[in-house]
Amino acid sequence: MTLGEQQKLFTRLITKLLAYAFELGFEITFGEAYRSDEQAEINSLGQEGREKVAALVQGLFPELANRIRNNGKNNGIRLSIHQDKLAIDLNLFKNGEYLPDAESHRPLAEFWETLHPLCRAGYRFRDANHYSLEFQGRK
Repeated sequence: MTLGEQQKLFTRLITKLLAYAFELGFEITFGEAYRSDEQAEINSLGQEGREKVAALVQGLFPELANRIRNNGKNNGIRLSIHQDKLAIDLNLFKNGEYLPDAESHRPLAEFWETLHPLCRAGYRFRDANHYSLEFQGRK
């Protein structure tokens, strides 16, 4: 399957996941749906590296510096499935309460994994709100 075909499949499957989430009474906002190569590079630096880059631009671009400091997790990866437009992070809410924990994502993760053999849920690997379609060994 080509990348383009897989992206189209991913989009169709995500719509099913969102519909299921709404059936369960969740409200959703999107977290990261796409990561540029530049974002991935910054993310891969870890917190210490991001602090150094932020310090370089702080004087001229303080808002950009703040975004760099807060981009990603401490130990990001350089090659992300988000770059291929095959992953999305979903923020869950119920009754106005934000639910970031893995257990809240569990019913969605289990449903997601039934939709296609390549569906991967971050619930299984400590990234609870991550839903992706495996591509070239990346999930």
